[in-house]
Amino acid sequence: MNAQTGEQKLPTIRDYFSATQLRADRWSALREACEGMQRNGVSSRQGKKLRTTALDLMEALAPIETYWAFPGAAVFENLRRLLAQENIEDLSVSVRRIARALTSGAYRRRTVPLNSSEIDNEDYEDEAALSPEARALGRPYFEVLIVDDVAEQHERFLRSSLQRMRRSEDPFIYEPVVVPSLEDALLGILFNHNVQAVVIRPGISLKSKNKLPILDEYVSHLGQDEEVDSLAPSEFGPEACRLIAKIRPELDAYLVTDRSVEDIAGLDLGRCRRVFYNQEDFLELHLNILRGVTARYKTPFFTALKEYSKQPTGVFHAMPISRGKSITRSHWIQDMGAFYGPNIFLAETSATSGGLDSLLEPRGPIKEAQDMAARAFGSKQTFFATNGTSTCNKIVVQALVKPGDIVLIDRDCHKSHHYGMVLAGARVVYMDSYPLHEYSMYGAVPIREIKHNLLRLKAEGKLDRVRMVLLTNCTFDGLVYNVQRVMEECLAIKKDLIFLWDEAWFAFARFGPSYRLRTAMRVANTLRRTLKTDETAAAWEAQQKLLKDADDETILNTRLVPPPDARVRVYATQSTHKTLTSLRQGSMIHVNDQDFKGEVEEGFHEAYMTHTSTSPNYQIIASLDVGRRQVELEGYEFVQRQVESAMAIRRAVTTHPLLKKYFKLLTPSDMIPEEYRESGIESYYDPEQGWLDTWEIWSTDEFVLDPTRVTLAVGGTGWDGDTFKTKILMDKYGIQINKTSRNTVLFMTNIGTTRSSVAYLIEVLVEIANELDDLLDDASRMERRSFDNRVAALVEHVPPLPDFSRFHDAFRDAGETPEGDIRSAFFLSYTEENCDYLPLDDRLMERLNAGEELVSASFVIPYPPGFPILVPGQVISPEILAFMRALDVSEIHGFRADLGLRVFTKDALASLKSRDTEGS
Repeated sequence: MNAQTGEQKLPTIRDYFSATQLRADRWSALREACEGMQRNGVSSRQGKKLRTTALDLMEALAPIETYWAFPGAAVFENLRRLLAQENIEDLSVSVRRIARALTSGAYRRRTVPLNSSEIDNEDYEDEAALSPEARALGRPYFEVLIVDDVAEQHERFLRSSLQRMRRSEDPFIYEPVVVPSLEDALLGILFNHNVQAVVIRPGISLKSKNKLPILDEYVSHLGQDEEVDSLAPSEFGPEACRLIAKIRPELDAYLVTDRSVEDIAGLDLGRCRRVFYNQEDFLELHLNILRGVTARYKTPFFTALKEYSKQPTGVFHAMPISRGKSITRSHWIQDMGAFYGPNIFLAETSATSGGLDSLLEPRGPIKEAQDMAARAFGSKQTFFATNGTSTCNKIVVQALVKPGDIVLIDRDCHKSHHYGMVLAGARVVYMDSYPLHEYSMYGAVPIREIKHNLLRLKAEGKLDRVRMVLLTNCTFDGLVYNVQRVMEECLAIKKDLIFLWDEAWFAFARFGPSYRLRTAMRVANTLRRTLKTDETAAAWEAQQKLLKDADDETILNTRLVPPPDARVRVYATQSTHKTLTSLRQGSMIHVNDQDFKGEVEEGFHEAYMTHTSTSPNYQIIASLDVGRRQVELEGYEFVQRQVESAMAIRRAVTTHPLLKKYFKLLTPSDMIPEEYRESGIESYYDPEQGWLDTWEIWSTDEFVLDPTRVTLAVGGTGWDGDTFKTKILMDKYGIQINKTSRNTVLFMTNIGTTRSSVAYLIEVLVEIANELDDLLDDASRMERRSFDNRVAALVEHVPPLPDFSRFHDAFRDAGETPEGDIRSAFFLSYTEENCDYLPLDDRLMERLNAGEELVSASFVIPYPPGFPILVPGQVISPEILAFMRALDVSEIHGFRADLGLRVFTKDALASLKSRDTEGS
C-alpha cells in the first residue's frame, strides 16, 4: 500500500499458503492504513481511500478472528465501531498495539492495553528482548476452544465462568474461545496454534457460518464425508472428538453431554480425556484442563536432573568434571566454565542414583520420559539414544536380523544401514531408486521395484528367509513414500514382514496433519485398526479370487490388499536433533511391533546394550525429554511456521526475474517422475494460480516432496554445488547448509527458522545474481566463453548415475535372486594379501569393457552424493567407473587417489568360492 496516495491492492487468498500468514499480514496492513488515516486526515481524498481499505481489511479479518482469543470478538467489534465513528486516533492506537502484540507474543504474558488512555509500557512489548530467566518465570499461556452454538449472552457466561475459576497458583494461564459448530472446531484447531484443549458441549451444530475461500479450502480436507453429514445431532460431539484426535492428536478434548452413560461408554472418543454429564461444574472442568496440559508439560528426567544439580554432593566417582570441580579449581581452563556456565557441570555425573535413573535399565524418570515420548509419537515403545541415529539403525538391525536373513534395502540409504548389514550378517538385496541424472541425485524406491524383488524371492522359494524391508522416509532431498501403500502391498506378499523406516529427517512430521499421514507410527496404528475390519477381510478375499493364477506382471500392476491376519511390525528411527529440539546425537527408536514382547524384546535389549554407552550424556537425555514436551505443546505451531518459511522461499525464487536467470528451484515435477504423481500436480506455487492444494498429493501420490526441503539448482551460476556451498554461501555470507549435489544445493527450513533468516537468504541470492550480472557485463569474449563452458558442464554434461551392479558370485547364494553376503566380503578385505589397488585410468576401463570382473573390497562413498556407490563384494561396472572418473568432489571415503581403487585379488575370490563349494 502507498500510504501517501492511499492506493491499496489487497493480496488475494491465493497469495497465501496458510490462514495464519493471511491474518498476520492483514493486521499489519490494517495498522498501516490506520496510521495513514491519522496522518492524512480521514476526510481527505487519501484518507477516504484508506478508510475503504481499512473496511475491506476488517471484513477479511472478521471470520478468521473468531478462532482466536486475542484480541477477541468483543475488541474486534469495538474496532469496527471506532472506524464507523471515525475515531481514528483511538483506532490507530488499538490496532498498532494489537499488531505489535501479535508479532511479539506479548499477549501471552500480560494484558495488552488497547485504549489510548492506558499506559503502554513498550519496554515489555518485545518478548524476544526478555532474558531466558525472565521468560522462564512467567506462566505459559494457551487457549481453550469451547464448542457450543449459543446466544451471545450465554457465550459471555461460558467465558467468564471459566475465567473466574483461575487462581494465582495455577501453573498456566488460558483464555477461552467460543465457536458454534463441528466445522468451526476443526478450523479452530487448524488455525489457532494456541489451542491446547477443546471443550465440546451439547449445543454443538455441524456447519460453519463463516464463508471465506481459504476456510472452504480447509473444510474440504477435514476428513468429513457423507456419513458425517448424515449424523444425528446427538452424534456431533463424539464425532468432533474423533476428528480432533485425527487432525491434532496431541490436544485434549472434553465432552459435555446430556446422553446417558450407557449410550456414551462404548463409543470411540479419540483423545477425549473426560466426559462430563450435563453439568456446569466449571471448577472441575478448569482443573481437568490444567491437569491435561500438565501431563504434556511434565519432563520427568529434565526435572530430576535440575533437582540433582541443586544438591550438595561429595564426588567420589569417575569424571573430575562432575559438579565443575576440575574447572573451578583450574588456573588455565576458566574460559570453558565462563563459556558454558555452571549448570551444565552441576548436572554432570556418572552416578545413576539420586533419582537420575539408568539409560540401560531405566525404571525411574528416564523410563517415564520414554513412555511419554511413545505417547507423543504414537508408538508402543520408545527408546532414547545419545549417540545418534546411526547407532539406532544398528540396534534395530542387530535385534531383528540373524545371519542369513534376507533384507531388502534401498541402495542410497545412510551408510549406517550398510554397516548394520555387515554386523548382522544379512543377505542384502539392494533396490535401486529412480535416478535424477540431471541433478546428480537419486529419488526413492518405487513400490513396483520392491514388489518385483519380493516376487523374485518368492519364485525361488526364499520368501521365508526375507526378514525386513528397510527404506528412508523421507530422503535427504525430501522425497516421502506413501508409507501405507508400501506396507499394505508388501504384507500382501509376505504377511509377517518387518519394516524399518529411517525417519532421521522426519521427526517433525508427526505434528503436521498432512505430514502425519506418511509417518511410520501413524500408519502402523492405522493398519492395526483396519486389518481387523470386515471391510479388509472382504476386500482381501475378493482380490484373492481375481488374482488366482495371475502372473507377476498382473500382480505388479495391481494395488494389493493385505490379508486380515497380517502382522504389523514397524520400527522407525528418528534423529530428534536434526529436526526438533535436542542436543546433537539425541535420537529415538520408535517401536510398533505386535510381536515385540514375545519375539524381539530380549534380543532388542541385548542389541541396545551392545551399542549404548554405559556413560550416556545426561544433557542429551534431558534435551530429548524437553524436546518431546515442546512438540506436544507447540509442535503444530512450529511445524506450520517451518512450512510457511519454506514456501516463502519457493515463491520468492519462482517469481523474482533476476533469480530465475541463474537459479532454478526444483519442483515436485522436477524431482518426481509423472508416473509417481497421480494427482498431476507439478508445483506448489504457480505465479498465475498462486498456492496449489498440497493436501491432495499427500493423500494420493506414490511419492511427495517435503516442501520444507528447498533444492536450488545452481549450475547456471557456473559454480558446482560444493563450491557454491563452501566458497559463496558459507565463507562469504555465513549461510550454513548440509547437502549439495554436482549442481544443486539444499536449503532446509526447521522449527527454528525465522522470517528474518528467509529474508536474508533471498537478499544474498539476489546479491549473488547481481554480481554475476555485473561480472558478465564486463566480461571479455574469452571470459564469457569460459563461463558458458562451466555452465554447460554443470547443466548439460552431467554424468549419468549408475545403478547397483550385482554381488560377485563368490558372495551370492545359489539361484537367480540378487541377495549378497556383504559380511563375508567386508571381513575378507581385512587380510591385505586378499586385496590389490588399481588406478582409475583408461586401462582399467578397457579391462571392464572387455568383460573382466573386478570386485570392490571396500565401501566407496563420495560426498556428495553421500552414500556408497560401491560396497564390499560388488562387481565394478563400466558405468560406476565412468561415474567415479567424472566426479569432481574432494571427499571420497574408501578411495585413495595415490593408490587407486581397492579390489579383491582373483586368488582371494577363487579361494572363497572353493570353500563355499566344499561346504555345500
